[in-house]
Amino acid sequence: MKPGSRDSELQQLWGRWMVLLKQLQEDPRVSVMLNSRVGQYLSRRPFSALALVLFVAMAALPVGLFLTFALVTITMSVVGFVFFEGFLLFVAGVTLLCVLSAIAFFSVLVSVISNALFLTASGLLNLYGSDLTKQKIQKKEGEASAEEEEQ
Repeated sequence: MKPGSRDSELQQLWGRWMVLLKQLQEDPRVSVMLNSRVGQYLSRRPFSALALVLFVAMAALPVGLFLTFALVTITMSVVGFVFFEGFLLFVAGVTLLCVLSAIAFFSVLVSVISNALFLTASGLLNLYGSDLTKQKIQKKEGEASAEEEEQ
């Protein structure tokens, strides 16, 4: 590499850099910013402008990481809340199913017991009730026949 070629490369690089800066300064958004109070202040104080640019560039990563962390935390909280609510609804549903099954079993059991008592009582009344009725009828017939004989 020749020293002269280096100088020409640097001049070309400097020329490209100046064209890029000129395009940047001609951008309407940049010109609005440079015409504002802050832009004029920073144009007069290049060291402060450099410090501000460095601060913004260095603060971008921590702020971005914090915002990413916040977004992930919020997302996980929402997803966890949905899963927790789903779990609670599942437990409540199973509990309700168990309670309703117990009530159904209890009602069937009470119905079977009451039907068994009713049938037993009915059978006993039919069995012994007919004998008692026959005895009463026979007594009445016996009393009626005894009264007829006395008369």
